[in-house]
Amino acid sequence: MLELPSGTVTFLFSDIEGSTGLVQRFGDRWGEILAAHNRIMRESFVAVGGKEVDRQGDAFFAVFSSARHAVAAAVSAQRALSEHGWPDGAELRVRMGIHTGEPAVGEEGYLGVDVVRAARICAEARGGEVLVSETTKSLVQRTADGIELRDAGEHLFKGFEQPERLFRLAGEGLPALRATAAEGLPERGAPFPIPPDPPAPGHAADWERRAEELAEEAMRTVSELGPLDTLGPRIVRQVEDTLKHAGVAPPGREEARLGGLRSRRERAGRGRARCDCSASCCSSSPSPSP
Repeated sequence: MLELPSGTVTFLFSDIEGSTGLVQRFGDRWGEILAAHNRIMRESFVAVGGKEVDRQGDAFFAVFSSARHAVAAAVSAQRALSEHGWPDGAELRVRMGIHTGEPAVGEEGYLGVDVVRAARICAEARGGEVLVSETTKSLVQRTADGIELRDAGEHLFKGFEQPERLFRLAGEGLPALRATAAEGLPERGAPFPIPPDPPAPGHAADWERRAEELAEEAMRTVSELGPLDTLGPRIVRQVEDTLKHAGVAPPGREEARLGGLRSRRERAGRGRARCDCSASCCSSSPSPSP
């Protein structure tokens, strides 16, 4: 059995966005592409003392004794993946999630909620994106090479009761994130756009109309915001953030009104299929979901 570090450790999960489509596109050549991806990932881990815990298909699970080392490995891997000459101008966009905790170590490897949390963070990321937990961010603070940790907002993970704030690595050499809609979306974690010429605070009719506009806009972009079973709370939170930022909620009406938004969302959710996410970093966690 691989000797694994214990105590406070940092996990990194990764997988390739859209790998099924790439397999279909490249056929027999996919093996060569996957081998190059695996080599880049492993070299990035080893360079900072990280250890590969598991690999399933194109998904990696690695552990590091230092949060800084995990972040450095992610940055190194993303840069190398971006610079690599993939065949036929293809792009390999790898999502990564990083979290620090104090897991138990059993006969089969790491145990506990920190493993699941790290896998869920990976599932929240888009291709080319590295998301880290607030715990990891507090240990890293600043990174080298001009890399920043930008607030990516709160996220509610499958199987967890409370949302958690995540941070995105950004800086030189890291892949630019693709727009999530034809007209573009606000950066993750930012409130939905506020309509121009906001009405004066205290006008209930204007406030009602504004809340409806924001809710409708949120629903139009719902398909870009993540697994279906996490969309509702995230939409409500972003609507709440926008209303609060705009200062248009009349006293005594906000809680009741947003309660109505939640009720409509819950009714709509009953007729919607539950998430059937097959992302390997979400569904193939080495530890069972709680």
